[in-house]
Amino acid sequence: MSAPVFWSPRAGLVAGTRVVLDGAEGHHAAVVRRLRAGERLLLTDGAGTAADCVVVEVGRDQLTATVESVSVAAAPQPRLVVVQALPKGDRGEIAVETLTEVGVDVIVPWAAARCVTQWKDQRGEKALERWRATAREAAKQSRRVWWPDVEGAASTSEVAALIAGAALGLVLHEGATDALGAVDVPGSGSVVVVVGPEGGITDDERAAFAAAGARTVRMGPSVLRTSTAGTAAAAVLLAATSRWTALGYRPK
Repeated sequence: MSAPVFWSPRAGLVAGTRVVLDGAEGHHAAVVRRLRAGERLLLTDGAGTAADCVVVEVGRDQLTATVESVSVAAAPQPRLVVVQALPKGDRGEIAVETLTEVGVDVIVPWAAARCVTQWKDQRGEKALERWRATAREAAKQSRRVWWPDVEGAASTSEVAALIAGAALGLVLHEGATDALGAVDVPGSGSVVVVVGPEGGITDDERAAFAAAGARTVRMGPSVLRTSTAGTAAAAVLLAATSRWTALGYRPK
């Protein structure tokens, strides 16, 4: 069984030392997961550092572990950015969860013209925090040492700016004639993938993205929901890079 993953500041992750896991992470480890002395866990700062540890003492809401070894993984390349149009209900969290599990590096919520859901004021702040919490938990579940950034909601012009600065910009669209699987994926830089809402991307949005340098592509004969399209596209793109042919860091 794989050791569970918890977050800890990088400063405390030094081989041969003891680290105290407290707060929300300590409560989860000691009370929810019920870890005991002698069991293993993995601590990460979410920015590439991973520490293999052994539990030596468990308290009421915290535990102490010995750091056996520490490794630092380089940031994955290319950097995969998914611009996700705001879905209805809990489908946003579903999208974030699977995007994180598959290996996406940045998730950008997009307030597209045809989005039924709109993030405004406190509602938007709460929704963004749910997305970020979902990403954190999914990163731990999938044993990632580089956790994704979930940015604030972007406008169409801000998405166009992301595309303009990327090594490759792609817009998923059912009417495209180019296949996503035939795209030549660069080995470095940012790859930006735009996923539209259930109602589709407007002509004005497509024109703005095309002007910024994006290509319109189609994944296959079927049409996916907005909450699953980004994950499927990410898998296709990652399979064309060294990120899925090199195993990278493998904790004990």
